[in-house]
Amino acid sequence: MKLLVKAPAKINLALDVLHKRPDGYHEVEMIMTTIDLADRVELSLLEEDKIHILSHNRYVPDDQRNLAFQAAQLLKDRFQVKKGVVITIEKTIPVAAGLAGGSSDAAATLRGLNKLWNLGLTLDELAELGSEIGSDVSFCVYGGTALAKGRGEFITELPAPPTCWVILAKPFIGVSTAEVYRRLNISGTKHPDISAMIDAIQDHDYQKVCQNVGNVLEDVTLNLHPEVAQIKDQMKRFGADAVLMSGSGPTVFGLVQHDSRMHRIYNGLRGFCDQVFAVRMLGERHTLD
Repeated sequence: MKLLVKAPAKINLALDVLHKRPDGYHEVEMIMTTIDLADRVELSLLEEDKIHILSHNRYVPDDQRNLAFQAAQLLKDRFQVKKGVVITIEKTIPVAAGLAGGSSDAAATLRGLNKLWNLGLTLDELAELGSEIGSDVSFCVYGGTALAKGRGEFITELPAPPTCWVILAKPFIGVSTAEVYRRLNISGTKHPDISAMIDAIQDHDYQKVCQNVGNVLEDVTLNLHPEVAQIKDQMKRFGADAVLMSGSGPTVFGLVQHDSRMHRIYNGLRGFCDQVFAVRMLGERHTLD
């Protein structure tokens, strides 16, 4: 038996870091939404009690370092599953890009194996399990648009944002999330207005969404990697309505409503950057069907 599960990327419309916690993690408030850029995760039932990861992408580990592997292992351990699975990951989301590709693969694995192994878990139960794997996994289990608090595991559903194009550009570099958080000076930085972004989404007000994008990690990454700042400048110059780095980077996204301007920005960036995508926001939550 085989199952194909879509694993969409996310962007952060707003990302704030409040303080460092006693457990070493940072307390965050983030507004995230899924976009129509997705990996394909194929799950094939194995009678043998093994987990196999297959991927043609050399940056995707095929062992315990892979978050999809960890998701399958967690379900096996927690629910004494004696069957196995082959997890084939077809990557479209750039790796180490601030788009939660690995987390989304793990979330897709949780949703898919819940069905494949007949575990009967709810979306909430899967999201709770996901929080044990990584900070973005809970959100990726649900998808859609949400406010995430804590380490990212406390999720409040929000309506879909106003429809628009999302243009993504990723330079050929990787960014260490741990390094970015280590260098972050929480008191000396401008914090995004999370409640203003929530109001903008609830009012379905595109202009207000554009005015309130913000990411407290952005300045750190821009200082470490000037090429990210260059991409931001190019997007603004080409006419994006709002431009922001997603997560800890290095991917930068621009929001735009008009098709003609989307094409202009997309074509302009392709001459400047190796990975460029123009996609829509998804807005809708996943279901267990």
